[in-house]
Amino acid sequence: MSSSPSRPRSSSSSASSSARKRLLISAGVAVAAVTLGIVSWQATAPEDRPARASSAAAAAPKGSDVHAELAKLARRESGDKLAAGRADAPVVLIEYSDFKCGYCGKFARDTEPALVKKYVEDGTLRIEWRNFPIFGADSEAAAKAAWAAGQQDRFAQFHAAAYADGAKEKGFGQARLLELAREAGVPDLDRFRQDMDGEGAAAALRKDQEEGYRIGVTSTPSFLVNGRPIAGAQPLDAFAAAIAQAKAQARPEGAGQADGQAAR
Repeated sequence: MSSSPSRPRSSSSSASSSARKRLLISAGVAVAAVTLGIVSWQATAPEDRPARASSAAAAAPKGSDVHAELAKLARRESGDKLAAGRADAPVVLIEYSDFKCGYCGKFARDTEPALVKKYVEDGTLRIEWRNFPIFGADSEAAAKAAWAAGQQDRFAQFHAAAYADGAKEKGFGQARLLELAREAGVPDLDRFRQDMDGEGAAAALRKDQEEGYRIGVTSTPSFLVNGRPIAGAQPLDAFAAAIAQAKAQARPEGAGQADGQAAR
């Protein structure tokens, strides 16, 4: 089995992604102007390569503020239904993922729970999810369903159910998505159906996709840790090292506030 992060296999979905990316680049979006050509996302092997920023980012000129610009993508919205952790956490991990992506599932099952337990619960880390479906209609349907579950505060539960071992093999048709919503404990299934098919879900999905395309995300899962890219379902130690570095770099600015909170 290949150990690289999942990439779209469908030629039609690849063509659609490429067309959308070209459109967004030509629009001259501000973040793209800073990051495209500097940051590229590469397939890194979870088992045999260490986590690293892309070679293009590593080769950026000294003094480049690319990571600072990427860090600004953290939304830190207190009411974000697809986020976990304090809005003022010193470290924000942004995750671009697809529910049909096998390596996204590996991260969700093997690594993310440990990050939540160790870093989210103590206030160090905030995790912000971005729906980035690259495997066609089923991926987009699952993304909208996850958003709809989030509107009833069941995103985390839906996320866990959709990434459970063997879940993606059952597909993400309408009936299956309703089954996952029940498993996740979504209380109002009628509202879930309406939200899933509504403009709110479509708009949220477009926002996440366009953000990913602006910064050159080409595979899932892809991550930003305070603006520093990590590609692939890296092992826990790789994320722990990135979080520790980001926290150390963030500390001088927020040290007083953090110390005051710790003393309470």
